[in-house]
Amino acid sequence: MKVSEIMTRSIVSVNSDDSVERAAEVMKEHNIGAVPVCDGNKIIGIITDRDIALRSVAAGENSKNQIVRDVMSSNPVTGRPEMNVLDASRIMSERQIRRLPVVDNDNLVGIVSLGDIAVRPALEEEAESALSSISEPSTPEV
Repeated sequence: MKVSEIMTRSIVSVNSDDSVERAAEVMKEHNIGAVPVCDGNKIIGIITDRDIALRSVAAGENSKNQIVRDVMSSNPVTGRPEMNVLDASRIMSERQIRRLPVVDNDNLVGIVSLGDIAVRPALEEEAESALSSISEPSTPEV
């Protein structure tokens, strides 16, 4: 099965100069935990609810004044629409990510999540394997 068959095609994005508050509003409005950061149609980063919690809120920053560029993860790992879902799952597991932006000709065309993979009965084992790798506990810095 190809990534293009299961990816979400209707994607919202933010710009790197948008406020962190704006990114959080987009997440709330669309009930999502990550938003691609784009320059036009080209993805340059991704901002997650975890990025906001750790790099903005926990750091005592004002999300109205802080910009997305300050908290986003740059140069995100991406997939291609024609790649096999098993390969996408392997990449997500190795890189410990739950969402994989999908690009074609340098343009963002979709996003595939562990949830997209998990709801396919034939792919349930791959999603379980990827999630177990992604969810491995880390030792907190004390």
